[in-house]
Amino acid sequence: MVTHVPSEEYGDERGALLSFLEEQRGGIRRSLLGLTDEQAAAKPSASELSLGGLLKHVAEVEQSWIARAKGEKPAVEREASNWHECFALVGDETVASQLAYWEKVAAETEAFARSVPSLDETFPLPDQPWFPPEGRVSVRWVLLHLIRETARHAGHADIIRESLDGKTAFELVALAGQ
Repeated sequence: MVTHVPSEEYGDERGALLSFLEEQRGGIRRSLLGLTDEQAAAKPSASELSLGGLLKHVAEVEQSWIARAKGEKPAVEREASNWHECFALVGDETVASQLAYWEKVAAETEAFARSVPSLDETFPLPDQPWFPPEGRVSVRWVLLHLIRETARHAGHADIIRESLDGKTAFELVALAGQ
């Protein structure tokens, strides 16, 4: 379910992009309302996705893209040996700890997006086989990519939540008081 995104101030492209990203983050956060960590780890559909795993994944992806845009290494480097941990809470990770981490990541995303002189600024893509050689993307591209990535997984979260307990996006929006 789409929630209302307030209109940006005229000409505030950064504000508009960040508002749409926050709207999609809200969809994933709402899908976790009232669930235990065990319920958030459940995989009720044909896929291996869980709500806790989706939460961890979107926080990690957002952090990694903003780190790259800043010219830094991501907090977690994923490769074949640890890729499976990207979509699952492991060790002492909990929904609460991942929500707190994502809140911190979201604040860093906003601060970075507002601090760059232009959304047209570019940075190099990592030398990895799934990126074009010597590829570059803009800060605008990263924000649009994060909106797309988060929205895609918010849709997954809707399906998983409804499969868990029958709660729909309409009920979860009401539960969140929005």
